[in-house]
Amino acid sequence: YDPECSQYVLLCANRTCLSGFPGQSPYRALLETLELTNTKLTLQLINDNNKVRLLLELYRLQGNMTRVKINELKPLKPRFEVPDVLINDPPTEPLSLLSQDENGVVLSLGADSQWLIVSAKPFRLDIMEGREVLLSLNSRGLLAFEHLRIPLLTALANGLKRTSTPFSLLFPFSFSPPQCFSPALSIGLHEDGMWEETFKSHTDNKPNGPSSISLDFSLPGVEHVYGIPEHADSLKLKTTDGGDPYRLFNLDVFQYELFNPMALYGAIPVMLSHSAQRTMGIFWLNAAETWVDISSNTGSSETPQTDVRWISESGIIDVFIMLGPTPTDVFSQYSSLTGTQAFPPLSALAYHQCRWNYNDQEDVAAVDQGFDEHDIPYDFIWLDIEHTDGKRYFTWDPHKFPQPKDMLQGLVDKRRKMVTIVDPHIKVDSSYKIHNEIRSKGFYVKNKDGGDYEGWCWPGNSGYPDFTNPEMRAWWASMFAYDQYEGSMENMYTWNDMNEPSVFNGPEVTMHKDALHGNWENRDLHNLYGLYVQMATAEGLIERSGGVERPFVLTRAFFAGSQRYGAVWTGDNTAEWEHLKISIPMCLSLGLVGVSFCGADVGGFFKSPSTELLVRWYQTGAYQPFFRAHAHLDTPRREPWLFGPENTALIREAVRQRYALLPYWYQLFYHAHHSGQPVMRPLWVEYPQDTATFSMDDQFLLGRDLLVHPVTEEGGRGVTAYLPGKGEVWFDVHTFQKHNGAQNLYIPVTISSIPVFQRGGSIIPRKARVRRSSSCMEHDPYTLFVALSPKRFAQGELYIDDGHTFNFDKQKQFIHRRLSFANKALSSRNLAPGSQFITPSWIEKIVILGASKPSKATLKTPDGKENLLEFEFDASMSVLTLRKPGVNAGVDWTVVLQ
Repeated sequence: YDPECSQYVLLCANRTCLSGFPGQSPYRALLETLELTNTKLTLQLINDNNKVRLLLELYRLQGNMTRVKINELKPLKPRFEVPDVLINDPPTEPLSLLSQDENGVVLSLGADSQWLIVSAKPFRLDIMEGREVLLSLNSRGLLAFEHLRIPLLTALANGLKRTSTPFSLLFPFSFSPPQCFSPALSIGLHEDGMWEETFKSHTDNKPNGPSSISLDFSLPGVEHVYGIPEHADSLKLKTTDGGDPYRLFNLDVFQYELFNPMALYGAIPVMLSHSAQRTMGIFWLNAAETWVDISSNTGSSETPQTDVRWISESGIIDVFIMLGPTPTDVFSQYSSLTGTQAFPPLSALAYHQCRWNYNDQEDVAAVDQGFDEHDIPYDFIWLDIEHTDGKRYFTWDPHKFPQPKDMLQGLVDKRRKMVTIVDPHIKVDSSYKIHNEIRSKGFYVKNKDGGDYEGWCWPGNSGYPDFTNPEMRAWWASMFAYDQYEGSMENMYTWNDMNEPSVFNGPEVTMHKDALHGNWENRDLHNLYGLYVQMATAEGLIERSGGVERPFVLTRAFFAGSQRYGAVWTGDNTAEWEHLKISIPMCLSLGLVGVSFCGADVGGFFKSPSTELLVRWYQTGAYQPFFRAHAHLDTPRREPWLFGPENTALIREAVRQRYALLPYWYQLFYHAHHSGQPVMRPLWVEYPQDTATFSMDDQFLLGRDLLVHPVTEEGGRGVTAYLPGKGEVWFDVHTFQKHNGAQNLYIPVTISSIPVFQRGGSIIPRKARVRRSSSCMEHDPYTLFVALSPKRFAQGELYIDDGHTFNFDKQKQFIHRRLSFANKALSSRNLAPGSQFITPSWIEKIVILGASKPSKATLKTPDGKENLLEFEFDASMSVLTLRKPGVNAGVDWTVVLQ
C-alpha cells in the first residue's frame, strides 16, 4: 500500500506483468499533460499496472518523416540514447492540433492530408493519409517499458523504509498474492534473472534490473518487408510466428547458418515495407541487443497486413517513421538522418586479392607478378594478421616483412595498393607501445569493477580500446600518421576485423554486457562498437594526408551510419553454392539500408571451392559492389591462375568485365554519396508496382540500367531471368540481342556465361582498354553504349574526377555530363556548370543498340566544326558502331545521324 497515492501498487514480482499481450495494453495517455510547441508534442503515458509514467515526444520532421520517442518520465538515472549516428538534429516542421476530446487528439502532419491520431485508452498512435491507415503503433498492445530500479535489499541497506509489510514476509521473495511496497516505483523484488543472469560460465550483472523496451507496429496492406541486416536469409523477411525472431546483436559467428534469423557481424535496425501503393521505412534507433518479430495474415481472406514488434534490452524507444511514398523517397529520408555512402577512391571499386595470409614480402611480390604474367588486372593486395609482429597491430613481422616500404614501393611502381589489417584487440604486453599508451591514458574498456577489461583474442590476452570515447578515437586516428605507423605509405589502407568486438573467451564470443564504456554498460551500446572503430580508422587515414585523400576502410561489424566510413563484407562465408546464392540477398539488404559498398568473399572463406564454383563466384562478384577474393589460412592457395589455363581465362574475363565497367560503377557511387540511392538494388526499387519483382533475390539491378542474373547453380545449363517493364526492351550486353520486357526469359548458359542486360533508353560509359590496374586506365578513352528504346529517349551520364581526393567536393573539381540520344542525335551537355576539371580522356567509340542504318554520321563541336565519322552497321543485330569521334570527354558535342 502506498499512502502517498492511496492505492495498492503491483511491483512486478513476476516480470510477465510488463511483457504485454495483444489487445491488453496497460498504457494510457494522460491527455491533461499534453503540451504542444512549435517543434514537438509531449504527453505523459501511465502504466496502469504499476503506475510508472513515461514521457512521449512526437516530432514531425522535414521530408515526410515522424519521430516518436518514449522514455521514463523520472528514471533513477539517465537511460542510454544513441549518439553519433544521426548526422545532425533532424529539422522539424510544426505540428498542428486539429481536435481533442477525452478519447484522444488529432494532429495534422501537413503534406498530402496526413494525420496523426493519438488514442488515449489504451494508448495508440495511427498515421493516416486521408481515410487510409498507413501505420499504427501499439495497436496490438505490445508497448512495454521495464523501468530502472534497485534491489529491495539494496534499498533497505540504503535506509529506505517499508510501510506495511512485516519483515518476515520479505523472504524467500515468493508471494501469493503479490505484496506491495513503497516507494513503489524504484524498488524491485527478487526474481531469477532480474539482477544477474548466467550464460554457461559467464555471469551478467544488472545493477538496475531488467530494462527492456518493446513496441509494435502494424502495416495495413503490406505483405513484403525487407532490411534489418545482417542475416544470411532471403531478401524478403519471413514471418517469425512459431520460431525465433530476427536478432540484431553484433557477434563473431563461426561458419554461420543460412536461412536463419540468428545474429551476425552487423546490425542495422531499419526495416522497409513495400506494396504496389507505397514504400515506407522504420528506423529503430537503439544499439542494444534487439529482436524483431514479424507476423502476417498473408494467405487469409482479410486485407493483407504485416505486424512487427521490436524489442531491445535497454535504452529508450526512439523510432523514425519514414513515410516515403516511393522507394527513392525512403532512401533520401534515411540518408538525411544517418548520412550517405562514403565516396570511395575509384581503385577501391576494382578487384582485391586477399588471403589469410600472404607469407612474406617475397610471397607478395610473387603474387603481384603472377597477375602480370597471366594478364589479370588487380588493384589491392591484402595482408591479414600474420603480417604483424606477434599480432601487435601497427607493426610488421621483422623476419617476414623486414622492409615494408620497399614492398609498398614495388606496388606503387605498378600503380597498385595494399590493405593491412588493424584489429581493435590490443595485446597486453608492457613492451608494446600501443598497449602502454592506451593503458596510461585510461582508454581501455573497463570491467564492472573498474579495472581494464581483458579477454582472449588473436594475440592472447588482450585489452579493448573504448572507441566510444572521442579522445580515444582521436588518439587511435593519430596512430595512422606516417611517422607513427612505421612502414606505412600513401598506398596502404586499412581493414578492421573482429570489431563486434570478438572476445574468444567471452559470452557468445563477445564482450560481457556489464563491461563499462565510461558510464554506460556494453549492453546499452554494444552494436555501436564496430561503427566507432571504423569511424576512428577512417579519420586516421584522412588526417595522415592532411585531409586531402579519401580513405578506404573495410569493416566486419557495423551499425546504422556505418556507410559514412567505408565498406563492409558479409563475413566468414563458406565455399558452398548456397553461400554464393545468399551473397545476393545479403548485399541487397545492406543496400536498402544505406550500405552500398558491400560484398562477399569470392570463393568462400572456409573450405575449398570446386573450380566451377570459383569461376561462378568470380562472375557474380564482378557485378557486386565490393569485389574481393579471400580464403582461410588452412585452405589451399587459390590465386586465379592455379586452376588450369581454361579456368584462368574464365576468371580473367570476369575481372576484365569489372574493369571495363568502372566508369559506370564510379558514377553509381557518386550518386549513392550524394543522394543515398543504393548501387545494387532489387528490381522492385525501379519497378515498384510490379508484384512479380517483390520477392526476387536471385537477380538485381546496378543502378537503373544494368540487370544481372548470375549463374549460381552447380552444373547450370540455363537461367530464367525476369526482364521487367511492360513496353521496355533489354539488350544482352554480350551478344547485343534485344528482348522485350515484362517476361521471363530462359537463357542457355555455358561456363563462360554471365547474363547481364542493359535497359533500353540508357547510355552506359565503359573503358575498353583494360590494363593491370584502374590507375593505369585513368586517362584512357571511353566507349559509350547507347541502348535505344521505343518507349523513351536514351539518357545516361559521365562522371570524372581525380579518383582519389576530396577535391570533387571541396574545390568542385569534377566533370559531370548528361548524355542524351533523341531525334537521331547523341549529345553531351554539362550537368555541373560551376565545376572545374580537365581530363585528357576522349570518346573513342560509340555503340548504338537497336539502331537503324544512317546515311552519314556527323560530329559537331562548340567551335562550329563538323566532322564525318566512320561507322559500321550490323543489320542482323541492328547495331551501329561509330569509330573514333576523338572528342574530349569533358566538352559539349553532338553526333547527328542522317
